[in-house]
This record gives sequence, C-alpha cells and structure tokens, in this order.
Amino acid sequence: MRNDHDFTSPWVISLEIFKIQSMKNKKLLIAAVLTLMSFGGFAQRYAFIDTDFILEQIPAYQDAKTEVDAQAEKWQKQIEARYDEIEQMYTAYKAEQVLLTPEMRKQREDEIIKKEKEAKDFQREKFGVDGELFKLRQELIKPIQDSVFDAVRKMAEQKSYAVIFDKAASSSAIIYSNPKYDQSKEILQRLGFDEPTE
Repeated sequence: MRNDHDFTSPWVISLEIFKIQSMKNKKLLIAAVLTLMSFGGFAQRYAFIDTDFILEQIPAYQDAKTEVDAQAEKWQKQIEARYDEIEQMYTAYKAEQVLLTPEMRKQREDEIIKKEKEAKDFQREKFGVDGELFKLRQELIKPIQDSVFDAVRKMAEQKSYAVIFDKAASSSAIIYSNPKYDQSKEILQRLGFDEPTE
C-alpha cells in the first residue's frame, strides 16, 4: 500500500545527492589538472588515487559517516512510522466508510490527506535536495573531502601531474592500473595520516 504514497527511499535520494557532489569535485579536479597541463608543456604525467581507500583511513571521516548514517536511519524510522499511521487510518476508514455520514466521510478523508501531506513534507525536509541530511553531509563530510581534494591539487602542482584519476569513481575508465602510480598513500601522508598497515 506504501506505493500509493509515492514513497521514495531517502537512502536512494541521499546517495544520488552524494554522487552529484562527488561528480562536482571530480569535475573541479579534472579542470584544475587540465589547467596545469597548459602550463606544464607537453610532458604528460599521470597518476591515480583511490578516494574510497583514502577516506577509509581517516578516522574523522568514519566518525562523520557513522553520525550521518545514524541520523538518516532515525529519520527513516520516523517517516516509516508516519506512513504506517496513515495506512492504519486508511484501513479503519475503509472498514467504517459505509457507516459514516457524508460529512464524517469528508472529515476522515481530509484528516488522511492532511497526515499524508505532513509525512511527505517531513520526508522532503529531511531527505530532499536541500534537506537536513544534505546539510549534515555538507557540515561533516564535505570539509574532509575538500581537504583530500586540496592535497591532490597540491601534489599535482608540485609533481607536475597532467591528470590524476580516481579509481573509486564509478565513471572511471580505468580498467588496469599499475600500483606504482597509485598516489593514495602520499595523499594520506600529506593529510597527516600514517601509512596504513596492510
């Protein structure tokens, strides 16, 4: 019955928002690297990083991700509880509909419509494009991603890399990568983290 309420999973929405934000960062990285190419002559140097690996090594990112996920789960449960209440109201209304006067039917229908609107507004407020989950991610996760991007940019400038690919990017065209060109550990060192033990 939940399909009748146009219920979209907030996890899907937040994942899409996160992908959009990641794609923006990758486009900025590519633009910065292409700008560097124009100043660096024709000697093209390439490297790649794995942002998933880098972020997994940063405790602040793991803490932020845990906090964001916990809050999203809490809001998700609240939304589900609202839709369950609406479903119960609708079921009770259908069972009693024949016994109600037209005025009573209209009143009950209006109550259900109002509750459904409130539930959708709450869902949008929490998981919408500029909702609270997006703002929480911007507050807790984006600064960490920005510091990684800044470390990548500085390394690209200092080592004259023309392009740095992200192996973790879903749109990455890397089908093979030689580990000797993986600069992920250097990015971690530039961010002040020790090299992880294998």
